[in-house]
Amino acid sequence: MENRAEEEFRAPLILTDKEHGCYGDEEKTVKSTKEDRWMVYLSTFVAVCGAYEFGCCAGYSSPTQSAIREDLNLSIPEYSLFGSILTFGAMIGAITSGPIADFVGRKGAMRLASGFCVAGWLAIYFSKGAVPLDIGRMATGYGMGVFSYVVPVFIAEIAPKDLRGALTTINQFMIVAGVSVSFIIGTLLAWRTLALVGLIPCAVLLLGLFMIPESPRWLAKGGRRREFEVALQKLRGSKADISEEAVEIQDYIETLERLPKAKIVDLFQRRYLRSVTIGVGLMVVQQLGGINGVCFYTSSIFETAGFNPDVGTTTYAILQVVITGLGATLVDRAGRKPLLLVSGAGLVIGCLLTGISFYLKVHELALKTVPVLAVTGVLVYIGSFSAGMGAVPWVVMSEIFPINIKGVAGSLATLVNWFGAWLCSYTFNYLMTWSSPGTFILYAAINALGILFVTIVVPETKGRSLEQIQSAINASH
Repeated sequence: MENRAEEEFRAPLILTDKEHGCYGDEEKTVKSTKEDRWMVYLSTFVAVCGAYEFGCCAGYSSPTQSAIREDLNLSIPEYSLFGSILTFGAMIGAITSGPIADFVGRKGAMRLASGFCVAGWLAIYFSKGAVPLDIGRMATGYGMGVFSYVVPVFIAEIAPKDLRGALTTINQFMIVAGVSVSFIIGTLLAWRTLALVGLIPCAVLLLGLFMIPESPRWLAKGGRRREFEVALQKLRGSKADISEEAVEIQDYIETLERLPKAKIVDLFQRRYLRSVTIGVGLMVVQQLGGINGVCFYTSSIFETAGFNPDVGTTTYAILQVVITGLGATLVDRAGRKPLLLVSGAGLVIGCLLTGISFYLKVHELALKTVPVLAVTGVLVYIGSFSAGMGAVPWVVMSEIFPINIKGVAGSLATLVNWFGAWLCSYTFNYLMTWSSPGTFILYAAINALGILFVTIVVPETKGRSLEQIQSAINASH
């Protein structure tokens, strides 16, 4: 009886030549897919609530600093610990995110991350001193670390190949939007109220997870064939022929099942080395190019250069949202590699302009041009980062790892990203004390090396299925 029911269910999924006219007719498949993609869009919307929550957590400490210090009587070192402990929570989240997402599924990992964020925000809201404040901040950081891995991976695994880049880029757009909104409304709301606002994306996410399917690739990997087909059919539309895509995914996973379960040491085997080098290398380039130093200290850079910090920071927030949105529309048209190269060139120019402005200021040359050069440099830098280097490394990271090492490799890449974020923000003030022009020249050099890395090592993944990407990477050995 069960076999018969299963046959009846599978029959419409695998059409014969007579029923379909031509087996696997790509035009018909694509047409029906494009007509019925609302579940892919809904699933992406639900997932990117996690990215928006990430932005809320990251943007919380900046507008609330003076109010929290005053209300709870915190010293500068105590508030600095509150601000920076987020990164340590995120590092722990990054280490555990891959194994958790592999064990309980992508949806399960998002539920867990939401739970930590909810607990963290409530601890911050009810806190009467430094300790519960720090515990709450650490918990939201842990949630951030898990979201930073699982959201782009989930989107990459559910999206059709022609939409995958654009949908994955929305992850970065929502992070940027979360930071910018927190920054703006944080100037209007009390710090405890702002903590409650951070619960809203978690509530939307937790409710939305009941309405969307699990990642078909994760279900296939777990041997849950029927659930895999149901999930894929939901995502591609009731009339879509999923037989070709289902066979491709199943074949690929069956090949991987013959391989032993991956451990951290396995990532350094020759067959995985190129994928890991690309994923980790892009995270190193993204963070060591100076983004967190520039972001965290934007207002002080403008102030040092003699420009109104409020005007500069607001302009920066708006520019970041607008250009990240434009990047999302281009990633599947222009491709990943061209966006990374254009972005890298802009980062070098932005760093050089800012470095020149500080050089002129230090040597008291052409002082009237210093603020103009500094603002232009920072805005070119932020705009260029938002156009490619901000989002595309996460898109590529979600695409290039084989599914049997995706958990371990994704955790490693995310951990490297968070460690790079901490290293950059921690060393920025020391570098600026050493030499303000030298700091930006150093960042320009790192970004130039990043361009070289992208040119030589990073493949183009636009318009390919995840399985085709793996074949291409493995074939290069």
